[in-house]
Amino acid sequence: MKCAWDELLSILPNTIRKDVVFFKDKALQELRLRINAPPELILADRDVFLTRLTTESDLNFVINSASQYSPWASTTISQGYLTAPGGHRIGICGETACQNGRIQGFCRLYSLCIRIARDHSILKYSPDLQNTSILILGAPGWGKTTFLRDLTRQIAQTKQVCVVDERKELFPEGFRRGKHMDILSGCPKADGIEMVLRTMGPDCIAVDEITASEDCQALIQSANCGVLLIATAHAAGLEDFRRRKIYHSLIENKVFQSLVLLRQDKSYTWERMAL
Repeated sequence: MKCAWDELLSILPNTIRKDVVFFKDKALQELRLRINAPPELILADRDVFLTRLTTESDLNFVINSASQYSPWASTTISQGYLTAPGGHRIGICGETACQNGRIQGFCRLYSLCIRIARDHSILKYSPDLQNTSILILGAPGWGKTTFLRDLTRQIAQTKQVCVVDERKELFPEGFRRGKHMDILSGCPKADGIEMVLRTMGPDCIAVDEITASEDCQALIQSANCGVLLIATAHAAGLEDFRRRKIYHSLIENKVFQSLVLLRQDKSYTWERMAL
């Protein structure tokens, strides 16, 4: 298991960093910082609260460090997150700044959720799935991104795989990549899918978190061009996935043939899609 630990520590204030170091080898999954509250460390088996209270200066330090002191230059800040060096994702809550009814950024920070990116092999990829498009389902925090990272790396040992990494967190610097893997990062998924489809000649396209109708349409277009797909979606199971209107077009067009169902304990099952 690999984690960009030094990159994580570099964005934390010294007063928090020295306590977090202790939990390096204890499967730290998230670090939650709330103004005027003790930092919360979410481990694999329990939650731990530190004693010192988090200040507004602590929150500002994290955001400035993660964005290299240009938080407003990030195109994702208005969506409520930043991707820090090493692929660690920082969720943001606070007082928003709006213009013409659209969120431009934040006037003041109230809390941050830092999700720790880890790179490790977690699955056995069946040869029977080599010529199928694969959908990975799981609730938030169940390991979809980690699973997708390892699966695409394995498939890219034999196939040309293009990864559209909108949030720059699937394959940050230092994480292992597949032999035949190309990565397009920082680009909206729908635009990125269309771009690599036209220019890179992929056997397979991989994306994390289908969240918009334009994502679905881009996936359908790629499937109609004979390209295999690997994608993740927020759903606790297949029935939950079917109930969500945004995914109906994927079901109707039979885009995916194989399904990975993740569980909260990070275990999983493979299934054939019967939609």
